[in-house]
Parts: sequence; C-alpha cells; structure tokens
Amino acid sequence: MILDDNTPQRPQIEYPTRWGFKLIGESRESLHACIKEVMGEKEHLCSIGNISKNGKFHSYNASCVVDSEEERNRLFKCFAEHEDIKMVI
Repeated sequence: MILDDNTPQRPQIEYPTRWGFKLIGESRESLHACIKEVMGEKEHLCSIGNISKNGKFHSYNASCVVDSEEERNRLFKCFAEHEDIKMVI
C-alpha cells in the first residue's frame, strides 16, 4: 500500500511477520559481514542482489521474522547506521 494524501492511516502489519531489507554498499563481503553482525544469532535469509552499472555498488537482500514494529525498526536503524551500508530500503 502506498501512503499519500488520500490515505489517512498507516497500513496494519500483523506480527510476527517476515520482513525484508535491501542493503546497498560498496563491498559485497562487507555487506554480508554486516548482515551477520546485525542479525547475530537471529535466524535469517540473505541473497546477493544487483551490482550497479559501473560496479561500484552492490546490494544484498536480507530477511527475518520480526516479532514487533520495535524489532523491525531496531534492525533497520542498526543497518542504516552501519559504516559499510550506504542505503537501506
């Protein structure tokens, strides 16, 4: 669901749910290490994503089951603040 001026409320997400993060950075190895660091012992899936046209940026897809909005936001924040991550989607 896309939020816009005609959508007054946020979509309802029922937890627990599987949530995915697309991580973009300059090194495939650093992205993989970051996922392991942030997820810790939490069971998760990850897969290699795309490479930019000039080869400077790589992406990884990571997903896990989150039990709450707080956990989802905490993981997002950890990824976003990590020095090896340029962008989280």
